[in-house]
Amino acid sequence: MLMILIKLLHIAVAVFLILVVLLQTGKGAEMGAAFGGSSQTLFGSGGPAGFMAKLTTAAAVGFMLTSLGLAYISSAGKVDSVQLPASQQLPVQTPGEAAPEALPDAAPQSDAAAPQTSGEEAQ
Repeated sequence: MLMILIKLLHIAVAVFLILVVLLQTGKGAEMGAAFGGSSQTLFGSGGPAGFMAKLTTAAAVGFMLTSLGLAYISSAGKVDSVQLPASQQLPVQTPGEAAPEALPDAAPQSDAAAPQTSGEEAQ
């Protein structure tokens, strides 16, 4: 239930972030107006960040937090390693002990099972 709630919140925050970014005016307009004799500065900051910039920052932080929350919840309860059933596990060989025999259903590991090709067939 929590996962579904965070997914819906994540989608809503993502759509809101897209809309807020698209509603902002570009920095290029200020730079072009500076060459036309406008009173705006070329690259300077015009004071504290505006309302839209603060809204964008808040939406970005919300998006990152929901992303981290989804990643944490989806990884909870997962096993980091592969565990074989006891019937498929190989016995552990200790030093000085004879090598364990292969499992009965294991394929032969010899080179004799590989098909032999002569030099004439390869050419």
